Order: sequence, then structure tokens, then C-alpha cells
Amino acid sequence: MRDFAQLIKALDNTNKTNAKVAALSEYFLQASDKDKIWTIAILSHRRPPRPINTTLLRTWASEFATIPLWLFEESYHIVGDLAETIALVIPKVLSHTSKSLTSFLEDMLHLKKKSDEEKKAYVFKHWQSLDYYECFVFNKLITGGFRIGVSQKLMTRALSKATSIPEDELAYKLMGNWNPNSISFEDLVLKEDKSVVLSKPYPFYLAYPIENEPSELGAISDWAIEHKWDGIRGQVIIRDNQVFVWSRGEELVTDKYPEFQDFVGVIPNGTVIDGELLPFKNNELGSFNDLQTRIGRKNISKKQLEQTPVVLRAYDLLEWEGIDIRTKTYKERRELLDELFHNLKASSLPLQLSELILPSSWDEVTEERKKSRALRSEGLMIKKLDAVYGVGRKKGDWWKWKLDPLTIDAVLTYAMRGHGRRSNLFTDYTFGLWDENKKELVTFAKAYSGLTDAEFRQVDAWIKKNTLERFGPVRSVTPYHVFEIAFEGVALSKRHKSGVATRFPRILRWRKDKKIEEANSLEDLKLLIS
Repeated sequence: MRDFAQLIKALDNTNKTNAKVAALSEYFLQASDKDKIWTIAILSHRRPPRPINTTLLRTWASEFATIPLWLFEESYHIVGDLAETIALVIPKVLSHTSKSLTSFLEDMLHLKKKSDEEKKAYVFKHWQSLDYYECFVFNKLITGGFRIGVSQKLMTRALSKATSIPEDELAYKLMGNWNPNSISFEDLVLKEDKSVVLSKPYPFYLAYPIENEPSELGAISDWAIEHKWDGIRGQVIIRDNQVFVWSRGEELVTDKYPEFQDFVGVIPNGTVIDGELLPFKNNELGSFNDLQTRIGRKNISKKQLEQTPVVLRAYDLLEWEGIDIRTKTYKERRELLDELFHNLKASSLPLQLSELILPSSWDEVTEERKKSRALRSEGLMIKKLDAVYGVGRKKGDWWKWKLDPLTIDAVLTYAMRGHGRRSNLFTDYTFGLWDENKKELVTFAKAYSGLTDAEFRQVDAWIKKNTLERFGPVRSVTPYHVFEIAFEGVALSKRHKSGVATRFPRILRWRKDKKIEEANSLEDLKLLIS
């Protein structure tokens, strides 16, 4: 547990990706195999179920720290994290535990069935034998809320560095419903798995944003355009009568999209298609908000498949007849993709072809971009016809020309403390728009980026003087300040109180020149829905 706590401390103390990878890699080289398995499980969202409810923990923590419950609750409201609050208020110890991470987690699996008195005795025993960071980690595990700034992809990268096993192979091995309590590190990670080769994707080629006018790219005859579809970038692989689906984040998500099993036996083996996963129901392209109902689900139900069917809108071919064709020109790859598509009975498959446009002038490109919102795209991709399929993000051959963001003026209504270096400031904001009668502000979006450090400090000072109510770590504030909020898209949503969901909301500017009566209404926002 001590080594794991030191790992969490190292991860918590840096925002640098390379430093996090180095810390994780060193841990994977030193930890026992059992602790490695549990660490992988924790960082890939396979935490054991919470054995104790948080109400009991708050009561016990105030008793253990010999402070009134109201004072503990006030401290919790300020800190904003229960595990951290408990670690801060209970008496400090100088000793370290010799008990392993695995032993603690095995305890917690059995603790759920114990009586409250037995649970309390267990918690007290360990609170008085753990130092601050060990206690913090212990509390995180026992509350079932273990979230730190490490993605599964980053963890996989570190594991790859420690084991010399390629990242894509590890990503394949770590998918599925394996149980950290019953599988060994050898079987999960080190054991050779021949099926890994079948699933292996290619590195994604990424576009650069247009920096100047597109016409500066040169002769229009050298370029092709297509729309930049607003979904999830993915590679669909068909090999040995099996389908594998990889997201751009290098996650294997085959089980999230069972409709692509229809490709087996229809699309030839040895085919890898690059494209966009899009919601498509009743012959109509949905919004990214529709797609979110499928993202992150452990199991996709029949009802979800019916409510949000997904298609692959293809725009490149990376492997054909088992041969890597990325060194062919974009024009040649597209011709092969067109031939594949037109030879299929595509109407019966969840497969579409992204239209390739060969414009005759840059003015035509500009006009096509204006159609983007009506087509539910984010803008245009501009690709050089003689370009090979590269690796990563490189300037020169692939460009993206996105639409300018949508904007609306909204009122600050709630605030919460930030994270990391901003943990002592209120920087996470909630915004409201007027209802149709301009009598009530209706919450519609949250944002935590877009202001300078100086502006965040100004708003923070104002929030502390103008708090109306406190709800745990959240404060409601006097409606006074107006901010211009930018976002990439907007759609109707039953999951939000406002009935509307925005995509990638962020603060564009602080409108000190506007009074709250001049802020927009919810109806104004709905008018932006295309």
C-alpha cells in the first residue's frame, strides 16, 4: 500500500504526461504481480464495489478526529473531496503500513457483508496506522470513488514501457470483463496471445487546423475535400472472419458496436477502414449528443441498439486484401474504397461512404463549408490527392477547416472549486439562460476554461462575497455577471433540465459591458439547433 500511495502522490503532483508515465512505469517494474493487477484494474475502472456508505464515513471521521460533525461538514464543503477531507482532519501518524494493496482490496471485498460495528472497527484500525497519503488512498478505495488524472490509455502506455509489450497489444489484452481477484499478471499481460495480431490497428493520421486562408495551399487541382463528421473517429478491422473496432484514443471498443458484426462474410478479410462512427436512425444523421448515450456503456442493450443505431461513414482504406496500402496516394486509396463500397450490398450494412468532393475553385470550398451545419458536420477536411497515410499529426497534407463556434451570452449561477493548482479558487462555473418570460434563469451548461488567471482570481473573490447558498462543494451566487459561452454544437436532450445539451462549452469572454437582463434566453439557444 505504501508504494501505491507514493505512486498516487507522484501522479497527483504533476500535470505532465511524461512524468506520469515515468512514475507508473517505475511502479510496474517494482510492484508485486498481484498489486500490478489491482492497479491496472483500478486505473481501468474495475474498482471493487463500495463497502461503506459515505454518510457513515463522515460521522465516523468526525468522531475519530474529535470534532463536531458540523465542523467536519464545513471542512468537506471547502475541500470538496471526502477522502481528502478525512485524511486532513484525522490525527497524523508517523508509521507506515506493511500491508499490501492487494490485502486491503481483498479486505474490502469481504467488508461489505460485515455489520456496521465491524466496519467501523476496521476503518478506525487503519486510520490510526496510515500516514496522510496512505490514508487518502485508503479512503478513496473504500468510498469507491477512485479518480485521478490518469486515463486507461496513459496507464497502458506506462505498462508498455515497463513490459516492452506494444500498446495496442496491451489494449486488446485489457479489454473485456476480466476479474482482478482471479486472474494473474502472467495470464492477463505477459502471456502471448495470437489473436492480438488479428486485432492490431494502424496509427491514426491526424489533420492540422487551417492557419490562414485555404487558397494559400496552392492549386485547387491538388486537393480534395470532404465534410468533417461529428462522431467518433475509428478503424474497423475485418480479419479471419472477425471484426475489431478501435477508437482514435486507441481503445478497443468492439463490444460497444455489435452492429458491425454484420461486416463479417460480406467485407473481405484483410480490410481495414478508417472512418467516423455516427448515430443514424430513420435515414437521418443524429447529433453527437445522441451518440453519447452509447459511449461508456459497459453493456449495450437491445433497446439502445434500436434507439441509437450507429453506422460507419468511411473515408479511407488502410489495408486491402491483407496488404498495408498506406503508402499509396490518397487518390488511389479512395478509388479502392469506392470500388469496395459499390461492390457491396451496402444498403443492408451499417456502412456509408463519406462523399469526396473535387472542387474547381477555393471559392467553391468556402461555399461548401457554409453548408456544414445543415449537414451536421463540423466543417471540412482538405486532403492532398497525392498524400500517403502518415502517422500522427503532420503539417502539409491533411487540414481541417472547422466552423466558427456557436456563442450565447449567459449568467453565472453556480461555482465550484477547481482542481490542481486551481484547487483554492472557484473556477468551475455553471451558467443559466432566461426562460421565455425572463423571470427565471435555467441552468444549461458548465465551463471551466477560457479566462486568464487574473480574471479567475477576480471572479473567485467576487464569488466568496456573493454566495447565496452552499450545496456541498458547490455555491450558488447572486446573478450578476454575464459571460459569452462558445460551443461546437447544440441539440435537444431529455437528460438536461434545460432540455438542451451543448458540446464543448467554454468561456469565450467576460461580458462586463452587459447586465443580466441582456443575457440570452433558452429560446435563443434552441434557435441555434440545426
